[in-house]
Amino acid sequence: MKLVRYLHTALTVNDLERSQHFYGEILGLKLADRDVKFPGCWYEIQGIQIHLIHQPHPPLPLIDPNRWGRNPHLALAVTDLAQAAEALSSAGYPVQMSSSGRAALFTQDPDGHVIELSQWEPEPSGCHQ
Repeated sequence: MKLVRYLHTALTVNDLERSQHFYGEILGLKLADRDVKFPGCWYEIQGIQIHLIHQPHPPLPLIDPNRWGRNPHLALAVTDLAQAAEALSSAGYPVQMSSSGRAALFTQDPDGHVIELSQWEPEPSGCHQ
């Protein structure tokens, strides 16, 4: 077997509209085309998708409530971590800064899925002297 690309992660959500607000409006992810008929929606970033599938379930418990990064989570990069923290807090979403000292934070979507947001430091482009 030779794996060649990471395609998507699927998450079950209780309230599709509430989750669409979080992933589409708060995180700013773009909707992707979806050709299946069951309730859900797909988001895409840099060719990788997050599939939200409507499937009611109990709230997800945190395995380690003191360090959210030690729970199953998705990790995304942001250009301005402070702005991301403010946007999440202003919208009523919990924020926990990374305890590792890295420029990263953790939040939870409406169903309790942990999302990591890390400060993106792109590689410098152009000529090196």
